[in-house]
Amino acid sequence: MIKNSNKFRIIAFILSCSGLVQSACAGSEVFAQCAKNFQNNDVERLKCFDNAASPASAPVVLLPEASAHEDEDEYALPTALPTAKRSYLTRAWNLDDLTSRDESRLGRLVPHRQSYLLIRKTNHVNNLPASPAVGHSTLVSNDLDALEAKFQFSFKADIGSQRDIDLWDFKTLRVWGAYSQQSNWQMLNARNSSPFRETNYEPELIATFGTGSAQGLKMVNLGFAHQSNGHRAPESRSWNRAYVQGGWEWNNSTSILARGWYRIPENSLQDDNPDITAYVGLADLVARWEPDDKSQAAVLLLRNNLRLGQNRGFVQFDWSLPVALGNAARLHAQVTSGFGESLIDYNHRQNTFGLGFSFREW
Repeated sequence: MIKNSNKFRIIAFILSCSGLVQSACAGSEVFAQCAKNFQNNDVERLKCFDNAASPASAPVVLLPEASAHEDEDEYALPTALPTAKRSYLTRAWNLDDLTSRDESRLGRLVPHRQSYLLIRKTNHVNNLPASPAVGHSTLVSNDLDALEAKFQFSFKADIGSQRDIDLWDFKTLRVWGAYSQQSNWQMLNARNSSPFRETNYEPELIATFGTGSAQGLKMVNLGFAHQSNGHRAPESRSWNRAYVQGGWEWNNSTSILARGWYRIPENSLQDDNPDITAYVGLADLVARWEPDDKSQAAVLLLRNNLRLGQNRGFVQFDWSLPVALGNAARLHAQVTSGFGESLIDYNHRQNTFGLGFSFREW
């Protein structure tokens, strides 16, 4: 009996030691993951180390770097790491490079700008859109309602990235392909077969340079954008821009994106809107606020032509209210004022108010 008791004690000791060894190995792997995934962010890396070393931390379960499940979120935090708060700009542009997908697989589409569906009303209907372009002198009078539906969907995809580029103060480079579409639908205008009054198409190519900073300047975008409405003359509108955009963020709740652009010149015989920068402007600024619980978000867009004389601009305020509509949408209100709410209205001033719902946003 004594011998059997000693055997049981030896087996129990061996099992406990193997458990300690496994725990130590898991701990070392967690530290390695912290160093890898937060290599460009000293603050978050130290937080990760502290959480991993804490005795009160829950047991860590490590998953493979490339998950075998196709439906997992490719930008989700690795399961091995303690969950850290990711700010809006970090999530929207994947500045911390937290990806669990196999690099050989295609990336998913992710949100770009706001996506929403609104019923909106204007105080000044543009029944006679005009442009000083050559061949656009024949004006077509429309019979439009002040009340219409307005919707926008916007997404982008990661098409390439480079880590540790060490270029000036930038640490990472990511290239995106993006697409946005905004439509205005005369849904109640049955006398004219409820037409789509205007649809704007805007593909973009964007290079995002990340600074690795936790606060302040976090990124710089270099982009090229084409925007057009698909109409024939005299209602055709289009232009091309190259732009530089900086992104700043503070306290994980407030962010600013400031952008200036250069319009790429066109042949005067092919230019649908030669004076578009005098109305739509040369720069814009997007200020965004979102509380920690992400229950709502307020976004202010300011656009201006930067001219002291004949100064023109546009203001848009969007508020996704803390009213969830199921798991997919949130109640959304939008107010606009100025020139260029859409391309056909680039030189038309109006005020609008819309109410509807918005879909998932970063």
